[in-house]
Amino acid sequence: MSCRQGDWTCGACQHLNFQKRDLCQRCSCPKYASGGDLSSYALQKNQLQAGDWYCAALNCGAHNYASRTSCYRCCASKDYCGYGAGTMASAGYGYDAIPGWKTGDWICTSMEEVNNNFVAIKGHISGAPTESDFEIKTEKVSLLARDGEVIVQNLYVSVDPYQLNRMKNHSSSHAAINFAVPITPGHAIDTYGAGRVLASGRPDFVKDELVVGLLSWGEYTVVEQGRLLNKLDPMGLPLSHHVGALEAPNEIGARVKKNEPWLISSSKSYGGFFEVCKPKKGESVFVSSASGSVGSLVGQYAKLFGCHVVGCAGTQEKVDLLKEKLGFDDAFNYKDETNLNSALKRYFPKGIDIYFDNVGGEMLEAAVANMNKFGRVAVCGAISEYTGGGRKAYLEMLHVVYNRITIQGFLAADYLKCYADFISITAQHLHTGKMKALCDISHGVESVPRAFIGIFRGDNIGKKIVQIADE
Repeated sequence: MSCRQGDWTCGACQHLNFQKRDLCQRCSCPKYASGGDLSSYALQKNQLQAGDWYCAALNCGAHNYASRTSCYRCCASKDYCGYGAGTMASAGYGYDAIPGWKTGDWICTSMEEVNNNFVAIKGHISGAPTESDFEIKTEKVSLLARDGEVIVQNLYVSVDPYQLNRMKNHSSSHAAINFAVPITPGHAIDTYGAGRVLASGRPDFVKDELVVGLLSWGEYTVVEQGRLLNKLDPMGLPLSHHVGALEAPNEIGARVKKNEPWLISSSKSYGGFFEVCKPKKGESVFVSSASGSVGSLVGQYAKLFGCHVVGCAGTQEKVDLLKEKLGFDDAFNYKDETNLNSALKRYFPKGIDIYFDNVGGEMLEAAVANMNKFGRVAVCGAISEYTGGGRKAYLEMLHVVYNRITIQGFLAADYLKCYADFISITAQHLHTGKMKALCDISHGVESVPRAFIGIFRGDNIGKKIVQIADE
């Protein structure tokens, strides 16, 4: 080899052991690259040996190279590229997906690892949640997706009261269905959300696509194969609507498996009202927690269907919103009522045909006591009983029997067949202005605990959502 002053070589190496950038010198030898600020060897297949060191390459098509600032040990016994030059190296990454790689090998990631800040519980929660029950933890997330993984940057995440039951040491809901399994202290908390694909190890998802599915209360989610994730068509509506009023993806009916671990709260309003309540035009409908994510939609569906609708809420502001913005026939502040039974007799002098229950407790008692014959009660939630502070409902069962009242609990998963209608009809009503979406949005992952706690104080108006990152 003939070299001259100013040429680039790789230090003392005569063959393959390349050094770091600051040790490279210019070389005229044809087997070495001579352009740019880095030395890159025109590697042939299988020439690089396990344990060799080398410098960052310029878009090499044969091997994965390390960063411009550091070189890392690499197995590189198999042609495998597509990630480009990166800034970090990971030990043993992808050994189960890339032929020829094994545990302990080093390969290079396509981008820097990111710090993922996420919300976790410190321990199981008993009673009403407080900020001291939560912590913000940080983990490293590599932006190189393994085979079958999709790396998602979370943009909007749902905050729902049912999560409290998962945070308890024991709840009857834990064994009922997979989405209600207990949350492990110190671990990320899954939730429905919308995000953007940063990297994909699946052919059906590509970088920068918008997606919805089971994400987490954090900044990033590594979505593994089989976990709920679907492409999102915003349909000309705000992205937050797809975590709120339209909280269900287009393909959900085809893709969701039985007992999939998720809960779509807003779509419960459609299935619960039309499938459980089975309304008839002109019937009287009572909705509790009517300014919440589910109740606000139920009331609007009922009005559009031709029912007489009365809702209750916990502030005068919410009462005014129900009547003036959402079109309820009437509404009242239950906190101003000393006797709920008497209040419902006043608002429903001819009795209640349908009660959509979101709170349980004394409100459920009073509503059932005022039900007409063959009345229907859809039990969507019982938030007054979640924290242990409210009195449980004690129903007059003779009244239920002799008036042939149907009381039915239900889950969103019970009505997958309704999702196509739910999406198309609700989106159309939102576009035309016949329905209004109520979204209460906080910002930043650090606001998630406060947002969650506020639900149990009645702070939210509509669907509680946290925006994690800018769109």
